[in-house]
Amino acid sequence: MITLRSAGARGHFDFGWLDTHHTFSFGEYFDPEHTQFRALRVLNEDRVQPGKGFGTHGHRDMEILTWVLSGALEHRDSLGTHGVIRPGEAQVMSAGTGIRHSEFNASDTEPVHFLQIWILPEQQGLAPRYDQVAFSEKDLENRLRLIASPDGSEGSVKLFQDVKVYAARLDAGREVQAALPAGRSGFLQVAKGSVTLNGTVMNAGDAARIEGEPSLTVVAGSPSEILFFDLA
Repeated sequence: MITLRSAGARGHFDFGWLDTHHTFSFGEYFDPEHTQFRALRVLNEDRVQPGKGFGTHGHRDMEILTWVLSGALEHRDSLGTHGVIRPGEAQVMSAGTGIRHSEFNASDTEPVHFLQIWILPEQQGLAPRYDQVAFSEKDLENRLRLIASPDGSEGSVKLFQDVKVYAARLDAGREVQAALPAGRSGFLQVAKGSVTLNGTVMNAGDAARIEGEPSLTVVAGSPSEILFFDLA
C-alpha cells in the first residue's frame, strides 16, 4: 500500500528568514495523524535566507541527518566541530546524552535549501558524535545511493538505528528500483522534480508511506531528486 502525503498537506510556517515545511508534527505544528513513521520522527524542508540561521540550541537522544539541496549550510557544535554542508554531502549528528549546535546559511547572498531528518535512536544515552560524507555526482546519478545506514556500509554515514537512507538524482525518463523485505516499510520523499512510484504520481515536496509493497519502481517525469528510507 502506498499512502501519499502531498506537499500542500504539510505543516508550513514562513518567518521571513526561514520558510519551513513539516512532514511530521514538529514545534508549533501538531497533527495526531502524522507524528512519526516507524523510527522516522522529523522530516523538515527548510529554506533559510542569506546570512540567517538557527542560533545555538540543544538536542538529546536523536539521530539528526541533514541533506542540502542547494546552497551551503554552516554547522558548529559543542564537540568543537565546524563544517559546511553542500549538495551531495550527508551530515549526521548523534545528539545522545546532549549536544548543542548552530546552523547558519554559509552565504551572504544566496539562500540555502535543505532537508533535516530526525530518526529515533535504537537506545538512549549514546555518546554524542558528528560525521559528514561527500558523494560525487556519479555516485548519485540515476541510481539509489546508500547515504546513511546502521553499519556505515558503502561509505555511508552511520546511524544508530535499523534504517537505511538512499538518495538519487534522476534524469527525466530514468528509473530506479528497490525491494522491501517482508516486515519492513519504506518512505519516499521527492525533493525536486516529479516521479511516479509504482504508478502513483508524486511532485516536489510530496512523500509516500510504503507498506506491503515488496518491489518498488520510481520513474522520473522530469529531472528529480529523491530520498528513500528503508525502515525496520
